[in-house]
Amino acid sequence: MISRKHKILKEKFGFHSFREGQAEVMDALLTGQDALAVMPTGSGKSLCFQIPALLFGGLSLVISPLISLMKDQVSALRAAGIPAAFLNSALGPSQMFRVLESACRGEYSLLYVAPERLDTEAFQRLAAQISIPFVAVDEAHCVSQWGQDFRPSYLRIESFLRSLPSRPVLGAFTATATPRVREDIVHLLGLEKPRIITTGFDRSNLYFEVRSPEDKFQALSAFLRDRPRKSGIIYCLTRKTVDTLSEKLCSRGYQAVSYHAGLTREERQANQDRFQRDDARIMVATNAFGMGIDKSNVQYVLHYNMPKDMESYYQEAGRAGRDGLPAECVLLHDFQDLRINTFLIEKGRENEELDPQDLERLEKAQKKRLRRMVEYCHSSDCLRREILSYFGENPPASCGNCGNCLRRVDREDVTIDAQKILSCLKRMKERYGLTLLMQTLRGSRSKKVLELQFDKLSTYGIMRHESERSLRRKIDFLLGRGYMELTEDARPVLQTTPSGRDVLFRGARVYMPRAKEEALSVVGQTEGLLSVPPDAEEEILFEKLRGLRKVLAKEEGVPAFVIFSDATLRDLCTKRPRNAEELLHVEGVGYSKRAKYGDAFLEALREHAKAG
Repeated sequence: MISRKHKILKEKFGFHSFREGQAEVMDALLTGQDALAVMPTGSGKSLCFQIPALLFGGLSLVISPLISLMKDQVSALRAAGIPAAFLNSALGPSQMFRVLESACRGEYSLLYVAPERLDTEAFQRLAAQISIPFVAVDEAHCVSQWGQDFRPSYLRIESFLRSLPSRPVLGAFTATATPRVREDIVHLLGLEKPRIITTGFDRSNLYFEVRSPEDKFQALSAFLRDRPRKSGIIYCLTRKTVDTLSEKLCSRGYQAVSYHAGLTREERQANQDRFQRDDARIMVATNAFGMGIDKSNVQYVLHYNMPKDMESYYQEAGRAGRDGLPAECVLLHDFQDLRINTFLIEKGRENEELDPQDLERLEKAQKKRLRRMVEYCHSSDCLRREILSYFGENPPASCGNCGNCLRRVDREDVTIDAQKILSCLKRMKERYGLTLLMQTLRGSRSKKVLELQFDKLSTYGIMRHESERSLRRKIDFLLGRGYMELTEDARPVLQTTPSGRDVLFRGARVYMPRAKEEALSVVGQTEGLLSVPPDAEEEILFEKLRGLRKVLAKEEGVPAFVIFSDATLRDLCTKRPRNAEELLHVEGVGYSKRAKYGDAFLEALREHAKAG
């Protein structure tokens, strides 16, 4: 006999079977056991708390820091016929009052709430008046100072739960958490003997590639030229880069919008809505964009700069291919990225809620994660293995679907250059930073070099014929591979490591992946590796259904994917249902969506069949 959770999965959400880990998480929660679910982006975490919330009855809470996610998930739930609402700073006082009143009357099954709302007097009154059988904490890694998105407001969740008349079942959900962060989640949220479900971090539909092009914009242009109809996100480190890049892309005819904290809330919302509705195919943004974005048809994520850590990178890259279809994750980097990230770490922790000691520990942890990100960028090994190993897994040596595995990477013996660099560092007494090291190696006559008499060293000017870019790349490689390291002092200095001393004194060899300077058009050739090219007739039908979806989304004022995902449209193209009953066999079509949109899509399929 079909279980209640399977019945809801099919009737409300239109899916025929659970993905890996989903049923296990739900079963734990529904038997009253706390749970921690670590599941990659796109694996269906939201269903793991939405379906139990419906089965618990009453009002379940979903605590999330993500305004955009709340809005999108509530829209999607309502489209599926599920009563839901959200409470966050995007609502005005009168809107908040109406939501609280409706919640008190029992009109919702799920209420999404920002953690800052938990302490308000109005919400405390609500929590005291109603039964809350279940609380889900989304983006649970935000509770840990060792996570990439630590938010002090998450530390108040545990005390809020203790203040409730009766303790609810508690579920914690995250996509990226190292073993240490998982321990923090259990401890700081007060999970009681939780069932811990980790489905693995691998996203097999994602293709990974790292490049260090001579001209980033030229490489980006080549990449976009090969993907004129695809929807994607381009991440940049700074607001200035976002503005410059989006302006250049728009001037060349691309449908691009921008997103960063320097824009007004209205500008950010308008640009996000254009991207969600597919009116703009390209979003150029800082990391302020995307956390919690439910847009399912992002076909590529390109990082124009190296991110600050592996957690951020995998979370941002994971916004591609949420519908399970093949997608690309490409990272461009150069010698400036490490400098910018270091500056942002040192200047960006002005958090009044943390004492100086905590701020210092946080900064050291961030710099350690940054060094690991540098290692990833300079690796010649399987990129998927690099990522999964970071999160504690033991993947195969080769994945067959990343830039390093799919192309032969030449290795260059740079032992002599490494010895020059490390020897100069030793002669400088390992007391100075990267800039002085480079100036000394290249024979600079800067005031500081002359004052310190580094022009008298035997290594002074020993690499004067090396370009600044090439020298910086080699130093970054030595840093990334652990031949030298930056101290964690307030003013970090470079020092050799045991591995570096092996190169200087014990004959160890150093091999560096040969730099490839060609434009990123090579990546365009991977599309044939990612998927079989779609049938021309099927592609015509797919575009017709996309057009219909866009019209319906505009009429309802919701993102296009709230109507149907790209994966659902693809399944419509494959199965070609002829009536309402057959429509229910399409992935993502439940009873509510069939009633709302079924006739329109069936008519579009009939018209296409006649035209063919």
